[in-house]
Amino acid sequence: MAKITTVTFDLWQTLLLDSQDLGQARALVRLEGAQAALAKFGEDYDLEHIRSAYHSCYQQCRDRRDGGLDVTFQEQVSIFVNNINPGLVDRLDPKTMEEIVRCYSDSFLVHPPPAHVDAVQVLQGVKDMGLRIGLISNTGMTPGFTFRSYMEERGMLSYFHTLTFSDEVKIAKPASEIFMMTLRSLGATPEQTIHVGDHVLNDVAAAKKCGLKTVWITGFYEREDPNDPATEPDITVSGLGEVVPAIAKLVAQAAKG
Repeated sequence: MAKITTVTFDLWQTLLLDSQDLGQARALVRLEGAQAALAKFGEDYDLEHIRSAYHSCYQQCRDRRDGGLDVTFQEQVSIFVNNINPGLVDRLDPKTMEEIVRCYSDSFLVHPPPAHVDAVQVLQGVKDMGLRIGLISNTGMTPGFTFRSYMEERGMLSYFHTLTFSDEVKIAKPASEIFMMTLRSLGATPEQTIHVGDHVLNDVAAAKKCGLKTVWITGFYEREDPNDPATEPDITVSGLGEVVPAIAKLVAQAAKG
């Protein structure tokens, strides 16, 4: 059995804890920001019309991610704006478009999901074990550059040797390639790597398919079929604070061969 050298983490509901209320608050910042920017340009739209365009954009991007692909953040905002009115992106001046993009990205910082109380301690614990650390995250409606800024403010960024955000590579979990490109950057093989996350399909099944060991954090998703070996993690924990002992156990098992 290969020696464990590397741990990769999910972000949402693993290191950061989001809620529906926070997500809705961020959405409102984006909608009102877009409405104000467009009004200054001379294009007036009802907020509910903009909300409908936003929901359509969300679904389009989600469908793409479910298929293992993603769009860049700029492309996502363009989809949103063109859903408000077809061809609107081409009619707007750069200043207006930049203002919409800024509101879209900065809404995360206005209503950020708090970092898990154990996040830095867990990352330090993994570092103290001499393991390399990577991040593999589907970005959703927030760009990778905003996550980097936020993680640096929270004292997390320096622990990572590699960060892979779906909007930057245009590949999303559950695609195998987002795991494999991350491992190539870390100089690790799947057999040398443990992946930690909360999502049954994106973090357990997808990582297992690539040959990684998995630690599943419960409480956010359920396994549809508890007897399905494809979604069976190597270790199940009830919270992030239990991850370091779980990793230590898998490292010890690998060392014994």
